[in-house]
Amino acid sequence: MTRDDRRKPNTGRQEPPRYPRRSPALDAIERGGGVSWGGAEHRRQAARRNAIRGARYAADESVSGVDFNSVGIRKLLPLRPTSKTPAIQAAAVAPELSEEEASRLSELEMRLPRVAGKIDSWLLIIVLLLSCIGVVMVYSASSFLAARYEGDAAYYFQRELIWLALGLVALLVTMRIDYRVWRRYSLIGMIVVLPLLIIVLKFGTSVFGASRWIALGSFFSFQPSELTKLVLALYIADWLARKGKQVGTFLYGLTPFVILVGFILGLVLLENDLGTAIIIAGLATVMFFTAGANIVQFLLAMVCGSSIFVLEAFRGYRYFRLLGFLDPFKSVTGFNLQLYQGLLALGSGGWFGLGLGASREKTGYLPFPFSDSIFPIIGEELGFVMCAIIVILYLFLAFRGFRLARRSRDLYGALLATGITTWLVLQAIINIGANTGSIPYTGVPLPFISFGGSSLVVSLAGVGVLLNISRYIQEPATPALSPQTIGLHKKRVRAGHITSSQQA
Repeated sequence: MTRDDRRKPNTGRQEPPRYPRRSPALDAIERGGGVSWGGAEHRRQAARRNAIRGARYAADESVSGVDFNSVGIRKLLPLRPTSKTPAIQAAAVAPELSEEEASRLSELEMRLPRVAGKIDSWLLIIVLLLSCIGVVMVYSASSFLAARYEGDAAYYFQRELIWLALGLVALLVTMRIDYRVWRRYSLIGMIVVLPLLIIVLKFGTSVFGASRWIALGSFFSFQPSELTKLVLALYIADWLARKGKQVGTFLYGLTPFVILVGFILGLVLLENDLGTAIIIAGLATVMFFTAGANIVQFLLAMVCGSSIFVLEAFRGYRYFRLLGFLDPFKSVTGFNLQLYQGLLALGSGGWFGLGLGASREKTGYLPFPFSDSIFPIIGEELGFVMCAIIVILYLFLAFRGFRLARRSRDLYGALLATGITTWLVLQAIINIGANTGSIPYTGVPLPFISFGGSSLVVSLAGVGVLLNISRYIQEPATPALSPQTIGLHKKRVRAGHITSSQQA
């Protein structure tokens, strides 16, 4: 028998089980005795009890006008299990809250300001390198045509610098804004974008049979479909995060997803922009699959969607592009002109190229040498080595972007990082694949390199969102995209712990 057992009065009452590192003061209170001594341990236990009561009060007052920017309230929140705070220790500190209190406490935590960390410097360096390569190559690839038709060899180069400056401003702005804020405005963004996609069909500027641009004067024009990529990624990430377990259902998950994405794809296909439609379908599909779609329903939707794209591919000029893909050296002066001249440019560059500015294809042989076909000009002037470096940079961009998605602290950030990364990488794959004859030809700009204001500004804005997500990543034991965390998220949705107001 221990000394504590000899001192304990025999009351016939069963003593509750003790927990590791139990305070002697709390034992004395449970036995009915008083605490007649003071000390550091007693003060620590009192502070813990005050913190628990403060967390309950914070949860009760979170809906009734409490100042969420107060730092004091934030310090009263219960600890979370981390690598430095084990689950047992956090459980000893966290109070036993009801479901309603837990919901209010979660809402309070979502609305509290967070301390931002450092950005992903590697991601920023990659994007800046690609943008610098793009500015140099736009000047080199456009100088001949600009001098011939505009009277100024630097005409397109100057416009590209203006768009790059605007894009960097957009990057800095989106990098500073907490990415959770965009959840409140994603629906407004969709309300703005959808009418623009309809307006461009009626009042848009048609170039080479494609009506994609809305012109405001002779200098400024933009493509609503480029803005749609970013806005759709923001909206779908919010929509899927709120759906929770319903993502895997047919009625509440797959059906509204197909209706929404199908309507947008229909508007983009009416613009004769198959490349952009493929990118939008790709980023939406990857996000839907990442959120936990039912694999059988997902494959069924993929088959139906692919059949629609196949039917579109056999219509009009797209049919001839398929023929050109099957035989790149057929009709080299007709429908296969762009692909054939691009392959000649890549082949004549060799390992190290002809030299910067020494391209022959840009003098009128290769169509769109500084926009859709800028990659063959890079291969002709700077050779295979520079083309390989650019491909490696895009692969590194994919690695950093999906790494952010993997280490995001919440499901919304993980889905958003997945969508933006898929959009940028898939667009690069389509452009490079089309110019090298690896896939049927379709015209999309090479991200950060091709000439084009809408694409450059929106792409840099999307990178800014990625950089902001990187400021809040951590090294959790169970990241947001792990099966355990997704299962916990679905259980919380089913139990009512996550409300629509919290998602805002």
